[in-house]
Amino acid sequence: MKNKYHILPMLLVLLCLQFAAIGQPPRGPFVISPMVHKDKTVTFGYLAPNAKEVKLSGQFLKEPVAMTKDSVGIWKVTVGPVKPDIYPYNFNVDGISVMDPSNVDYFPNERFKGSLLDVPGDTPLMHAMKDVPHGAMTYNYYPSMEGSTGTIVVYTPPGYDYNQAVKYPVFYLISGTTDTEETFFKVGKVNMILDNMIAEGKAKPMIVVMPYGNPIARIAEQTGQSKPTDVANRDSDDAVKRLKFFEDDLVGKIIPYVEKNYRVAAGKENRAIAGFSRGGGQTLRAAFNHVDKFAWVCSYASYVSPSEIEQSFPHIIKDAAKTNKDFKLFWSGIGTEDFLYKGTTEFNDFLKSKGIALKTYETDGGHTWMNVKKYLNETLPLLFR
Repeated sequence: MKNKYHILPMLLVLLCLQFAAIGQPPRGPFVISPMVHKDKTVTFGYLAPNAKEVKLSGQFLKEPVAMTKDSVGIWKVTVGPVKPDIYPYNFNVDGISVMDPSNVDYFPNERFKGSLLDVPGDTPLMHAMKDVPHGAMTYNYYPSMEGSTGTIVVYTPPGYDYNQAVKYPVFYLISGTTDTEETFFKVGKVNMILDNMIAEGKAKPMIVVMPYGNPIARIAEQTGQSKPTDVANRDSDDAVKRLKFFEDDLVGKIIPYVEKNYRVAAGKENRAIAGFSRGGGQTLRAAFNHVDKFAWVCSYASYVSPSEIEQSFPHIIKDAAKTNKDFKLFWSGIGTEDFLYKGTTEFNDFLKSKGIALKTYETDGGHTWMNVKKYLNETLPLLFR
């Protein structure tokens, strides 16, 4: 009888282990990918025993690179050396783009979510983790347009929770087309850049608010509708209408929520705005329409056409002295290989011809988040000075 009662617990344990095993993902050879070597070469691996062809694609490559399958079905390739930075990449498996399942770091996006390769520098890069005080990242829900629930990611600087008497300026930072409210955090690494700059005395402590720039897509999702397709023509009436919809959400919903729930310093001189790509277009139009709201304005790889400025924002160029007084900083950055380079430089030249004190910055490279970090590195030290 004694043995009988010992068998029952053992059977229960075995049953639990069986059900736990059923709930686990398929087992196979352990793959470590990516592996960054000391010489900055990088080895990638992908388990696909039945695949006929696997290629590696990434913004650190000129073109996709074929991978080779080993005896257990792991496809591998070593590339580089790769210039230290953060890059999106993915595998192409028999014509299908997939993330790297061995890598937990991914690119937040409405569409395909690539994986992220982080190649550290021999000297720590601007976004590197350093032994400095760190701020906090929080996810917030707020009452948004048409009864929907919006989402923002908020950075609060080191020490925010300890001194309740201190109020901070706010930097509204908007991602590009198909990006999400997480992209400036997980890819742009604005929190790490700011932590390092604040510790070195290069930037003012500030709150950073990162909204989702496509509220009509969020409303469609929450009401059971299909997401609207992306707008191909950035200057079309539909594109401008969507930009205005976000602007109304930002000014009417997001800013009041932030100023109610965070210790925010009052006044436009304590409010900055910037954005990349579509987010840059949203930034410029919001700032032009609300010169009473933002004193610090930065456009990252974006523009408003001269004709739209003349038609919709004549007050910006009519009195340059007033505009220069309204905007303590008006900044525009672009990469020389960016597909928006022509439009951005025309925008820059047009404003300068009207006497607007626009600070401009050019770098190499294209429409990438590698360049976005450069724009942040240039502008964060200028804000709230």
